[in-house]
Amino acid sequence: MIVAICAGGPLSEVAFSLKPDIWIGVDRGAIYLVDEAIVPNAIVGDFDSVSAEEFARISKAVQHIEQFQAEKDETDTDLALEKALGYAPTEIWLTGVTGGRLDHYEAVLRSVYHLQQQHPNIVIKIVNPYNEIQFLMPGQHVIRKGNYSYVSFFAYGQTLVNVTLRGVKYETTDEVIKQGTTRFTSNEILSEGSISFLGGICLMIKSRD
Repeated sequence: MIVAICAGGPLSEVAFSLKPDIWIGVDRGAIYLVDEAIVPNAIVGDFDSVSAEEFARISKAVQHIEQFQAEKDETDTDLALEKALGYAPTEIWLTGVTGGRLDHYEAVLRSVYHLQQQHPNIVIKIVNPYNEIQFLMPGQHVIRKGNYSYVSFFAYGQTLVNVTLRGVKYETTDEVIKQGTTRFTSNEILSEGSISFLGGICLMIKSRD
């Protein structure tokens, strides 16, 4: 079960090519989906970024709407992530959350970071037309090339230890990725590769030009 969440960031940041089992629209992201003839299974948010006419169009197209007050502790994307968990997903994809306001992007990144720690068996990704962002827990992970040419690794929260990379241009064995280093930026994916590490949390970004 794959659930995709479409938020209301810049339209150019939305990966409409995604093919999940379930779509959730977040605030203005619901209009984006409806305009692309994608009917979301549910929409959530305070809808402060849509006009009355747009909300009427959303309401006509979508059966399940969860509307919240603008003054709340959770962000709209947090509410969508909670909704996504209710579908018992194997994967959650977020799109429309990059670009635009950096505070919104940072909030999403932190929400995904904490959710990934709480649900290590769910694959959670942030996706836009050129990038895929994912937090990795200690262990071994497959790096699938897909449409991406480059892969970067960053220590998030704590140093990564015993890092071994295979199937990339610059392979490593038992390396350390320290906080603040940019040394592991823009490696090249040669084939189906892998990363393994024993400690820390890794922020992996796959990209294409």
